[in-house]
Amino acid sequence: MMADSGGSGRAPTAQHRPDHAVRGGWASMGREADRGTGIARRVLVVDGSRVARQLITRVLQEGLHGVLVTSCATGARAQELLGSEPFDFITISLRLPDMDGLELAHFVRTSTAQAYVPVIVVSGDVDDRLHRRALGDDVTDYFDKAQGFPALVDFVRGYIAPPAAATGEVLYVEDSRVVALATRRMLEKVGMTVRHVTSGEDALAMLETAEAQGQPGPDLVLTDVSLKGALTGGDLLERIRSQLGYGKDRLPVLVMTAEENPLAQAALIARGANDLVEKPVEERLLTTKLLFQIRVAQRLRAGARARAA
Repeated sequence: MMADSGGSGRAPTAQHRPDHAVRGGWASMGREADRGTGIARRVLVVDGSRVARQLITRVLQEGLHGVLVTSCATGARAQELLGSEPFDFITISLRLPDMDGLELAHFVRTSTAQAYVPVIVVSGDVDDRLHRRALGDDVTDYFDKAQGFPALVDFVRGYIAPPAAATGEVLYVEDSRVVALATRRMLEKVGMTVRHVTSGEDALAMLETAEAQGQPGPDLVLTDVSLKGALTGGDLLERIRSQLGYGKDRLPVLVMTAEENPLAQAALIARGANDLVEKPVEERLLTTKLLFQIRVAQRLRAGARARAA
C-alpha cells in the first residue's frame, strides 16, 4: 500500500511513546509486531524528488511484503503526518525543498511522540556532512544511494524486520577477551560463525593465508580501532584495502571505536571502513549494521559468480 502525500495533514491525535529506548534514536518497534502477529510496519519516506520517492516506495513494497509506505516531498508535510499517525521507520533526504533534512530529524526527536523511531538519512549527494560523519545525534544511521535501491531493502529490513538467523563468517579482531566474549555471543546469537583473533597481525596473516590457498575467506572483518599490537585497527583496514586490494564490496570492514571526534571518524571512513560502530556497543545496532553489510557483499559476490559462469 502506498500513499504519496502532498496536501494538508489531519488533526494530530494522541499517540503512545515507545516503552523504552537506547542511545542513537533506538526503540521498540511495537510489542505486537515483535511477537510476529503479521501487523504491517509503517514507513515514512521524505524526499523532494518524486522519482526518488517512487523508486524507494516500489523497492520497499516489493522487497518487504506487507509494509505500508507513505511518502511526501516536504518537511512541513512530514511534520503533519508525524502528528497524525505512527510510523515504525523514517527515511529522510538531506536536502528538502523547505528545510534541511537534519532539521526534520531534530523535529522527530524533540517534537513528536515518536521520538525514538529510527530515522535514516538516504542520500546520494557527495555531501561534506556524510564524509565528516557530522549528521548529529538525531540521525540513527545513513544509507548511501550509490549502493543501489535494492540494497536499501536489506538495510530497512535490518531495522523493522531483522532475520531470526543468518549465515556468514566474521573475522573479529579484539584484544580484550572480556569484550570479545560478549560481542562474540551477540554475533553467534544471530547465526554468525566468528573467528576471533587478538591482533591486527594475526588477522592479516589469516587473510593472506586464505588468499594464498584460494579460499573465500571471511564475509566481513569486525575490528576494534585500538589494538595492543603494532597494527591498529586503522592500520589493518588500510592493509586490507591497499596491500590485499580488497574493496568495500569484496570484504566489508566494520570498525568499532569509542572515538567521538568527527574528524577521527572521518579518517576511518576515508581509509576504507564500510561503517563504524560506536562503543559502548548496542547489540541490535551492531547486528543490524553487520548483517546488512554481509547481505550486500554476499549478493554482489553471487552476481559476480553468475556473470563469470
